[in-house]
Amino acid sequence: MSIEIRLAEPADAPELHRVIREAFSARPAVDPPADALGDTVDDVAATVRDGYGVLVERAGRAIAGLLMEIDDGTARLRRVSVVPGESGSGIGVDMIATTLIAATDLGARRVEIVARREFPRTVTWWERAGFTKLAEIPHGWVMGRPLPVAVAVPDAEAMRALGRRLAGLLRAGDVVVATGELGAGKTTLSQGIGAGLDVEGPIISPTFVISRVHRARAAGPDFVHVDGYRLGSAGELDDIDLQETLPTSVTLVEWGRGLAEGLSPDRLEVEIHRSLDPDDDERTVYLFGIGERWIGVLEALRSHP
Repeated sequence: MSIEIRLAEPADAPELHRVIREAFSARPAVDPPADALGDTVDDVAATVRDGYGVLVERAGRAIAGLLMEIDDGTARLRRVSVVPGESGSGIGVDMIATTLIAATDLGARRVEIVARREFPRTVTWWERAGFTKLAEIPHGWVMGRPLPVAVAVPDAEAMRALGRRLAGLLRAGDVVVATGELGAGKTTLSQGIGAGLDVEGPIISPTFVISRVHRARAAGPDFVHVDGYRLGSAGELDDIDLQETLPTSVTLVEWGRGLAEGLSPDRLEVEIHRSLDPDDDERTVYLFGIGERWIGVLEALRSHP
């Protein structure tokens, strides 16, 4: 059953408070106790009213959520919560990805969270999501990462043009993880990247063969185009044996969220969102640079879309 991820309203405070309580009560006890356990419904409502909240629902029931404040271009996430029984299902990944896009649209340029030392698996989870340790504080760390670059793309040709511009930033060993609903433009973007890399074509959706290798015509890297739509786990992606081609190729995985992050700690994550108007072909492409490889690389696209 599909989930809905949306910005919360003050009227959602009781449900959001319940999610926070359930999630934090299920964690091992720590000293001092988590501040979240002292929150009241009024506290949650005030944060949502003065800042923002995110709520994840399935069949009308809240199963995950968080609170967010934005100050001086930095979005700070608090009370990041997934109810017991839903952890490990990918809901947290989807919630954070949606939240980062919302924070970008709200004008933020960076995002920060606080991770406690007592939960090393949580720290590792945030690191895999592209967060790095910024400062050590009592009981843990402040962790953060830049928010994505957003590029408006009015039509298919503009999507291919964006792909060609991205190709100019890519090099052998790079991993690109592309996400977007059916028809969003993932393959069109891939065609632009392939053209910019000057590889053999044609580049079409690799759904039925899962993976295609497009050889470079000149001295540049090959282009490995993968479709994860029918893959059920990261283990199935491992079976394709991409490790053999990774060092000498640019590897792009469509439908890769939750599957391809383990291919490289340094990667470019691409999310394509369609306009809410069904008669409007415009897309917004969000570009997330993860890891040291991408520090500052995408800023030219931010300044000159």
